[in-house]
Order: sequence, then C-alpha cells, then structure tokens
Amino acid sequence: METPVESTRERLLNIAEQRFGEGGYEGTSLRAITVAAAANIAAVNYHFGSKEALLRAAVARAMAPVNTERRRRLDQLEEKGDPAVEELIRAFIEPGLDLVLRRGERGPVVARFIGRVAFDPSQRIRELYAAESDPVEARYLAALQAALPEAAPEAVAFGFVNMLGLLALHQSQALSRAPGGEPVGLGNGQGNGLGNEEEPGRLAENLIAFLVAAFDRGLRS
Repeated sequence: METPVESTRERLLNIAEQRFGEGGYEGTSLRAITVAAAANIAAVNYHFGSKEALLRAAVARAMAPVNTERRRRLDQLEEKGDPAVEELIRAFIEPGLDLVLRRGERGPVVARFIGRVAFDPSQRIRELYAAESDPVEARYLAALQAALPEAAPEAVAFGFVNMLGLLALHQSQALSRAPGGEPVGLGNGQGNGLGNEEEPGRLAENLIAFLVAAFDRGLRS
C-alpha cells in the first residue's frame, strides 16, 4: 500500500512534469506546483531540497526508461557488428517517441516535458538535462561516426545535434499544433504528415526516413 509520503512525492513529480513542460522552468513558480499538487514548499524541501532538485528528479524519472531502452538496442546492434546508419537512428528515435508517447495517459505530458527541458533557454537547465542524457548520446554519436567513416566527425556531430533538436520539437508537440491550439494541416484534407500523440508509429517512421536521408545522403555527398 502506498504511503502518504510516497503519494506526495509522486504528485509533486507529476505536476512538475506538467507545469515545466507547459511553461518552462523559469516560467513556472514553485508555488504553482505545490498548489496543484495539494502540497506545500516544506514538502518540496523535504523530498527534493529545492526547485532545481525537483526538476532534476523529474528529468531523471522521465529519461530512465528511454535511456535503458536505447542502451539495450545499441548493445544488441554492436554485438551483431557494424550497425547501419538506419539501424542506429531507429534505435535512438523509437525509444524517444514510443516510451513517452505511449506511456498511458501521461505519455504526451512526459514527452512535452522532455522536449521542453532539452532545449530550455537556460544553459543551466540544459546542462541538467545533459547530465541524464549525455552518456547514452555519446555512445550513439560514436557509433554513427563509425558507420559514416567517409564523413568528417564534426559533420556527423552536426547532424546528430540537429537530430536531437528535431526529436525534441516532436516530443514537445511544437510542430503538431498551431499557435491557437488547433491541429496543423495543409488545407488539403491530407493532414500534415507529422503524426501526433495518437500516431507515434507513423511519426517515428516519417522522422526516421527523413533523418536517414539527411545522414546517409547529406553527409556522404
């Protein structure tokens, strides 16, 4: 049976994911989080110590399953030997979309939170996120550089950074909604081809195809 202490901690983390994802770190007050979580500042100090520590705990919780799945897939590819560019991109992108967009009703909230924090305007917040993601991302970058020996390492690194940015945009759902909140469309009844939280499989395939072309053709030419 869950204890009251565990319940308060989980509520704070859940609300922090939602509010930080919507308003960013600087735009979200600790009071707004505690009020929504039916808690108080003392509870935040008890469980986490500070607003930044609360954010760090939320990032660690959100990224843990993504990092685990990315490591597992990369281990398998490297055991097989000489993974292809498409295999590496797929192994990186799918966990970033599937494990957050399909994580029950909170999936879109977690996805938006990760996407927002990954490219927060504050360097300090980006560094905090990087502490959770860099070890796995460094392995993928090295693997992509090995899979593209004819491309300059710095060119592959440039492509990798842009892949991270595009993934974060889709996680934050910034590309699936117009400023007024309406779904983005082409005006031709065919949708926008971007996919959304209801179509993570379609979104993943479109994104992977785009990135494979960018790496395989753009960096080889």
